[in-house]
Amino acid sequence: MKTSFLTIASVSALALALTACSDPGPAPAPEAPAPEAVAPVATTPDYASFLTPERIPGDSDRDANRKPAEVMAFSKIMPGNTVFEMEAGSGYYTELFARAVGPAGKVVMQSPKEFEKFYKDQLDARLKDNRLANVTVSWSTFDKLEAADGSVDVVTWYQGPHELWCKAACGDVPMGDPAAAFIEIARVLKPGGYLVVMDHVAPSGTPNTSGNDTHRIDPALVKPMIEAAGLAFDEESTLLANPSDDYTKGVFDAAVQGKTDQFLIRYKKR
Repeated sequence: MKTSFLTIASVSALALALTACSDPGPAPAPEAPAPEAVAPVATTPDYASFLTPERIPGDSDRDANRKPAEVMAFSKIMPGNTVFEMEAGSGYYTELFARAVGPAGKVVMQSPKEFEKFYKDQLDARLKDNRLANVTVSWSTFDKLEAADGSVDVVTWYQGPHELWCKAACGDVPMGDPAAAFIEIARVLKPGGYLVVMDHVAPSGTPNTSGNDTHRIDPALVKPMIEAAGLAFDEESTLLANPSDDYTKGVFDAAVQGKTDQFLIRYKKR
């Protein structure tokens, strides 16, 4: 009987031990998921804050007609961008772009070299003493842009595409092939980058010779060329529209200068 009792006790003890070992106890609390990485988002600048008295004398006189803060917002000029400004002229917009992109960005102001004589003094004053440190000048034709493939966030061409057809009135300066110019723009743009075009409106059906005669262009001549270069329409603005414009007058006529009807269109590289 003693032996039997010990055996039963041993078996019972073993069963209790096995039960204890098999009991997992309370389940551990689930681990909190790791936080997802959030990509930094560029803050849209306060474009109006760049319209300061430190600009070149005379710039502010043009603000009311040009609406630069609204135009830059439409053009999506952002901090850190590389902006290629075609036909930059004396740099009215260049200075504002330079402030908008900030020290991490850069602006290239382009024009045919022959245009320099029209605004050399203003340009020299604009760039004197490295006052726009993130700006470089590029003298070139419109179909041979000095920029690497896919290196530019925004190309602007304000009041300029008509120059592709400006001949005698522009001194017979070589501008470049019109179709090739837009192909060049598509080449230098990054995927997702923008082309923003603005120009003085010529009435529908006007031939491209208006680019020489009145310095205007029918938007219907420009739009298909841009799209043929592979850029997709993104948005059109009536910000600078003026249906009371006298389209028979050249843009330098005192009756319309600074008050012309202008189209403003943004395209995107997919």
